[in-house]
Amino acid sequence: MAHEHGADDQQDTARRALEEGRATLGIELGSTRIKAVLVGEDHTPLASGSHAWENQLVDGTWTYALDAVWDGLRAAVADLLSDAGRRYGVRPTSLAAIGVSAMMHGYLAFDADDELLVPFRTWRNTSTGAAASELTELFGYNIPLRWSVAHLHQAVLDAEPHVADVRFVTTLAGYVHWRLTGRKVLGVGDASGMFPVDPATRGYDADLLARYDALAADRLPVDHLADLLPEVLVAGQEAGRLTDEGAALLDPTGTLRAGTPLCPPEGDAGTGMVATASVAPRTANISVGTSIFAMVVLEQPLARVHHEIDLVTTPAGDLVAMVHCNNGASELGEWAGVFGRFATALGSDAGADEVFGVLLREALEGEADGGGLLAYNYLSGEPITGLEHGRPLVVRTPDSRLTLGNFVRTQVYGAFGTLSLGIRILAAEGVEVDAMFAHGGLFRTAGVAQRLLAAAVGTPVAVGRTAGEGGAWGIAVLAGYLASGATQDLGTYLTTDVFADAEIDVAHPDPADVAGYAAWLERYEAGLPVERTATEVL
Repeated sequence: MAHEHGADDQQDTARRALEEGRATLGIELGSTRIKAVLVGEDHTPLASGSHAWENQLVDGTWTYALDAVWDGLRAAVADLLSDAGRRYGVRPTSLAAIGVSAMMHGYLAFDADDELLVPFRTWRNTSTGAAASELTELFGYNIPLRWSVAHLHQAVLDAEPHVADVRFVTTLAGYVHWRLTGRKVLGVGDASGMFPVDPATRGYDADLLARYDALAADRLPVDHLADLLPEVLVAGQEAGRLTDEGAALLDPTGTLRAGTPLCPPEGDAGTGMVATASVAPRTANISVGTSIFAMVVLEQPLARVHHEIDLVTTPAGDLVAMVHCNNGASELGEWAGVFGRFATALGSDAGADEVFGVLLREALEGEADGGGLLAYNYLSGEPITGLEHGRPLVVRTPDSRLTLGNFVRTQVYGAFGTLSLGIRILAAEGVEVDAMFAHGGLFRTAGVAQRLLAAAVGTPVAVGRTAGEGGAWGIAVLAGYLASGATQDLGTYLTTDVFADAEIDVAHPDPADVAGYAAWLERYEAGLPVERTATEVL
């Protein structure tokens, strides 16, 4: 009976938090889903809602219509309020704080009347090569294709007619936040994907702004690029309050009232760092999905420019090195599908998760160096290894040992190969990491991918026992940080308030695995010309 009373107490606590306006709301606009989550004062998710959406290719540009943004947000919030009503009999009217997060980068340009000038250009567009390379050269700072300043400068280079009318440029999170509050601001993490940020000032780099102003003189409608960009705020600062118009945009039923404070809007990289408690220097997180990327919080700037490394910041403004690889666990998933079908043909009723688990555990039976097998997981091009296109490959020599264990271990190694090359660049720069926090479906099978990743990066790898709630929860936590008064620094707040009781498993690098992976990686690098040839002839 005690257990039932505990559950009843939790229900009562949650109900009171919703009735008394003590919950926070986090909203994240991801590339395929808009998600809203209500979070209690103890950071537990209380209710959630979502809406599926897709980008469109219009006249050669990947975009989302702004109407789709608001239709999707309204649908997600309606779903959230219904969920709260079903669970607790309460549809909250007031909240402690709200946060908005969205996919980073891209280009939303508005005129003096706040009208959109050209369709939203998302991070997926790669038409900014000339601008990105000119700016990287000018700044001595890597400017990726997807950054907002690359999009703006490409429009300048192409003498697009709309440039003369641009008065404000922002990201998707910045746009939604502006419409909800009337304020043209951006969290420093998201801002660092628009234009380089100086970690000393926690604002745009003044020297690089001056260089850009000189470069674009007479080609921009303003004298200073800074006049077109959102004001930069750090986590814990109030970024405005929900206006009557903003409340009506989110919830036309009028349930949500105006006046709630908002935290600075952030990008999905920043909310991912918060959701894995990886915002302090010497911490890092690795996300494995369709793509794989590592975010490493730096103690000091890198000495050199590396095209493989993007520099962004945490929501508190600390510098982060991002190693982003286009290809993650998808090819491993394809092979799991093949083996799953084989199991079915043999009369097994094993589900996909069970097949995946069996295969991953078999990888631990394989030889530490994969027995001489090689696997390239390149379904698409991979900038880090200089490949414009991809061809998934399995390669072996006549004397390599083709066993199921070696095969699966090599596929797992293949998912980490490109990432290790990027992390090796950071190690050569003297970057040190105490622990990496890994998240993604690959880690649902306890202990396997986690152990092999620890070998691949040479660092202990932590995995939370509860599936991460993702970016919507991360931005709700940032809203909670604002509501708490932000009296501690963000890293301390996450460690002592949010993750104090989190159950975390840590895998330490096994020396035999480390040596085997190093031998495998050497072979992987030597074999890259085979992959390049495959893209040319197939």
